[in-house]
Amino acid sequence: MPNHEITIHIDRQTIKTDAASLTGTQLRNLHTPPIGADRDLFLKVPGPTDDELIGDDQSVQLKDGMQFYTAPRTITPG
Repeated sequence: MPNHEITIHIDRQTIKTDAASLTGTQLRNLHTPPIGADRDLFLKVPGPTDDELIGDDQSVQLKDGMQFYTAPRTITPG
């Protein structure tokens, strides 16, 4: 059975993959250029719910049209 290509978006960049699921790190590396550790990766969740922060080791089941975005990772000065 051929793999189904899935189209996702990360920071408005269109990315095609045939993977059914990827970790946060793998998603970061699909983006060109790869997303650095100084940024958090979020999954845009429709509706009034908060968007989901995706951890580097977290596995995400991919669906066609999913939208991800990054935001600066805030570091509290110590």
